Amino acid sequence: MFTGLVQRVGVLRKLARSGGGWSLEIAHEPWQDRLVKGESVAVQGACLTVTAESEGLFRADVLDETLRRTALHKLGKGARVNLERALAVGDRLGGHFVSGHVDETGTLIMIE
Repeated sequence: MFTGLVQRVGVLRKLARSGGGWSLEIAHEPWQDRLVKGESVAVQGACLTVTAESEGLFRADVLDETLRRTALHKLGKGARVNLERALAVGDRLGGHFVSGHVDETGTLIMIE
């Protein structure tokens, strides 16, 4: 679960074919507690699992379906992305509960 509040802005370094899907690599300002392999991170609101990490950088695998149903497929190298770590038990809630999983897609008709 996530709060929907952006914690970091990262930079997409790579989105490349990997096996039956894609590998996404994002650079970011380090958190006080480093990311760990297997941790969930919301990238542009989509819940992804960290597959590799180093100080200020992580990778996540992305399925074709995830790319198709999110705006991640529109990102190019150097794109800025919003990042949020998943909630831990006892964390302060400053936003609202967000799962990070796509249930449905919609079409934006108008912005006023």
